[in-house]
This record gives sequence, structure tokens and C-alpha cells, in this order.
Amino acid sequence: MLSRIAESLYWMSRNLERADNTARVLDINVIHMLESDEGLTEEMQWKPLLTIVGADEGYEDLYPDGHVTVQRVIHLLTQDPRNPGCIHNSLRLSRENARVVRDRISNAMWETLNELWLTTDKHLKAKLPPWRAAEFYGFVHRQVATVFGLSQSTMMRGEAHSFTLLGGLQERADMTARILDVRYHLLLPDPALVGSPLDYYQWGALLKSLSGFEAYRRLYQNGIRPIDVVQFVILNPDFPRSLIYSVNGLERALERIGYRPQGEARDRMETLRAHLSGIDPAGIIELGLHEYLDEFLARLAELSAALQTDYFDVYLGEAP
Repeated sequence: MLSRIAESLYWMSRNLERADNTARVLDINVIHMLESDEGLTEEMQWKPLLTIVGADEGYEDLYPDGHVTVQRVIHLLTQDPRNPGCIHNSLRLSRENARVVRDRISNAMWETLNELWLTTDKHLKAKLPPWRAAEFYGFVHRQVATVFGLSQSTMMRGEAHSFTLLGGLQERADMTARILDVRYHLLLPDPALVGSPLDYYQWGALLKSLSGFEAYRRLYQNGIRPIDVVQFVILNPDFPRSLIYSVNGLERALERIGYRPQGEARDRMETLRAHLSGIDPAGIIELGLHEYLDEFLARLAELSAALQTDYFDVYLGEAP
């Protein structure tokens, strides 16, 4: 497979997953804003989303007054052309990459993704108000799930499918770590809220942001405890958005593709695997959850760089 084809498959999937993850955290925040009566300020509700997606500095550049509002955050993360990671731009890039690899994906995948982009582009010509946002984000969830479902049911299990998996799983692991890090940091410090309705609602919002609330409740019948959330989101191999599940999937995809003999991807994969091995949730909390997740994200970024070097960069002769 040509490196440019592999890279397009990877970024088609990664940008699609990014759009879905961003829509998911925005959707949960919109619902929380409409339902919550606990007196949280607008800034307290919406500023964490900027941290999760890494848009803090960009927001400050665009809005020097520093005032965080629901309309500003929704616009920036959904459709602002000045934000390269917004939903609109992520879907555009996913569709452009899919167009490059149309002969490697099924017609059903292409048609669904193309329709998603065309509908989104038309829908976001005007600024999206908060009271219409939940409906739009629900549409994005359903269509992205359809595209990924079609990839599982219509693609041959070869290199093309494996590079598609790599992009989606890497973006998913990155977002899961960021959501847990930011939300946990905000929730844990105040012991006065433990057991309160707000405490339960906030932990529930964290799990819903990862589409894991119902699965968590079925697995744990003693309410929502921070240590159980850490176990579930990081170390549960059966939860499809946990870190360990994503790393397992990345490893299988790379083994199917085949490691380059002189490449770095195998070493980076082993380092990432070692970070999740031989530790329990109590050990993670004792080490410091923020520090643990920060190191995970650093190792995940190293794997991304190794994939670029080993598979996507163009080589001329012996030298890159």
C-alpha cells in the first residue's frame, strides 16, 4: 500500500472520531446546562471543554476579554473556521481523505460520510444556537456511528482496515484520557460535594461523555465512586472507550499491518503497553492521576510520531 493511501485512511478515521468526540462532550454539556439547577456559573460549565480539546490558548487569542460563554464555546468547537479542530473542519478533512481512498473503502461508507459532510456544511452556514445544538450533535453521533459500523461490516480485514482502526483508536484513547483528566480534576478536590446530587450528576456527565454511563451502572451497583471510574475508564478491557481497550486494538492493528524492521513503532507500542500493565486504580491515584494520564498522552504522542516516520513519510532510497 502506498504511504499516502495509508495516511489518508488513518486521518479519515481519526478526524471522524475527533468530530464525534467533540460533539459528544458538547452534547452532554448542553443537556447539563438545560437540566442542572445547582447554581454553576456559565464559565464553570463551559471552560473545561476548552481544556479537554486543547483550545484554551486559541480561545484567549480570539476573545481577549477572557469571558467564557456557552455561545462562544459552541461556535468555536463546532463551526469556527479559525479553530482547525472544530467539528465542521474535522468532518471536512475526514471527507477529503475518504475521497482519496474511495477505492479502498466501500461505496456505503463513502456515501454515508459524504452525506454527513454535505448536511453538516449546509446546517452550519449560520451560527448554531444552544437550543438547536443538541439535535445537531445527536445527528453527528448517529452518522459517525453508521460510518464506523459500515467499516466493520463492509471492509476486508487487511491493511486498509487496520490503518482505519489505527486512526480511530488513537484519537479515542487521546480524548478519553483528556476527558478523565479534566473532569476528575474538577470533581475530586471538594469533599463537601461527595454524595450530593451535583456530585452524582457531574460524575454521570463524565461517564456519559464517554458513552459509558449505562455500562458502568450495570457493572457497579454501589453508586459512582472515583476509584471505580478510574478502573472502568482506564483498565477495563471490555469497555470500548477505555484506555486499555484502545491500546489492545492499536496493538492488534499494527501486528496485522506488520512492523517495519528498522522502525520505532514497535518500541513505542511496547512502552505504551507497559504503562498500562502491572498497576491498579489505587496505584494510579497514589501516583497522581493527572501525572499518570499526562505520561500516557506523551507516550501516545510518541507512537503517533513513530507511525508518521515508519508508515506515512515518503522515503527516497535509504534516507527519509
